[in-house]
Amino acid sequence: MDYELQLTNIIKSEQLMMSILKTVQELQLKDCWVAAGVIRNKVWDYLHSVQTEINDIDVIYFDVLHSSIESEKALESKLQKSMPHLPWSVKNQARMHVKNKLSPYSSSFESVAHFPETPTAVAVRLNNNQIEILAPYGLNDLFEGLVRPTPPFNQDSKLHPIYSNRVQSKDWGSIWNKLKFDSH
Repeated sequence: MDYELQLTNIIKSEQLMMSILKTVQELQLKDCWVAAGVIRNKVWDYLHSVQTEINDIDVIYFDVLHSSIESEKALESKLQKSMPHLPWSVKNQARMHVKNKLSPYSSSFESVAHFPETPTAVAVRLNNNQIEILAPYGLNDLFEGLVRPTPPFNQDSKLHPIYSNRVQSKDWGSIWNKLKFDSH
């Protein structure tokens, strides 16, 4: 099954998702993507024939020269002016390694590879009107409804509880009841 094509079609079929990608592209940030929950949830909604509300839009980028929280807040403000009433969250991945006490990342790809769950470790963007997909662990788990820790969260005993707590607190199974959970 061509999951990249399927993801592209899911995104293209929804005007709001395309508008989000176009608005983020207009920021012209380095190594910039719409990531994580908003993409994951759209796919899970599609697979479960439900429509959930967007609860956050994670915009990630990688810029070691401008890594202040103030820069991120200014970008969130720009997005809020462009598309009000959407829950924007902008994070420069050049500083996000600190959150889990890891070594610095070298790119958005490396950052996404350090997201807690495989179906969340996905990002998309527009480039020359084409949808690009960043998925360090592929799209199989996302489309097959398998929730499991990414390798860093599976192999590092100090990170694994973060994965476990997230899965428990998110209660995804109550919304998307076909999901399968791997606790490793």
